[in-house]
Amino acid sequence: ATATGRRFAVHLDAGGKYYWNLHAGNGAIVLRSERYDSEAAALNGAFSVLDNGASAARYQVLASSNGGAYLNLTATNGQVIGTSEVYASKSNAERARDALIALVPTVVLL
Repeated sequence: ATATGRRFAVHLDAGGKYYWNLHAGNGAIVLRSERYDSEAAALNGAFSVLDNGASAARYQVLASSNGGAYLNLTATNGQVIGTSEVYASKSNAERARDALIALVPTVVLL
């Protein structure tokens, strides 16, 4: 609970589902997963970020309903692995994508 810096954190929600958050070096959550039935499935999702997250081709920049933009990281089969927060503009989302591409190779998942 006191960990800081770049990392994956796997959590169990009140409904009994697991999810992960990817944290940047400053501790901010930069990508979140869907809910999984097991901790192992959530960890597999985190490993998929490591496999796919360093490729710009794996990110989709999408418009949000409030006029901003957000990112989806997808696997080679098109399945969404993780979703970002909503950014104020498409250019901010693109900068976040570039930061994620730089971040992913530096994160260790044990």
